Amino acid sequence: MNFSYKTKGTCSRQIDLEINDNIVTNVVFYGGCDGNLKAIPRLVDGWTADQIADKCSGVLCGFKNTSCADQLAHAVLAAKEAEHAQK
Repeated sequence: MNFSYKTKGTCSRQIDLEINDNIVTNVVFYGGCDGNLKAIPRLVDGWTADQIADKCSGVLCGFKNTSCADQLAHAVLAAKEAEHAQK
């Protein structure tokens, strides 16, 4: 299932991803720090939504109360919920 998430409080504007049976692939960030947002998708490709949320939730960027990684945690949990509702 394709899923799009509008980020809040970060330089990135949106995260697109695919989730199938709780496995997340093809993560794409729009906006934000180029290097980090190329590396994060490579690192988490094939992980479960729960694994990503466990590792990325609560990561902060500077003085912000969130980060792109933290927003990814929110995105994958929302995608997991949407996938579950679809079944």
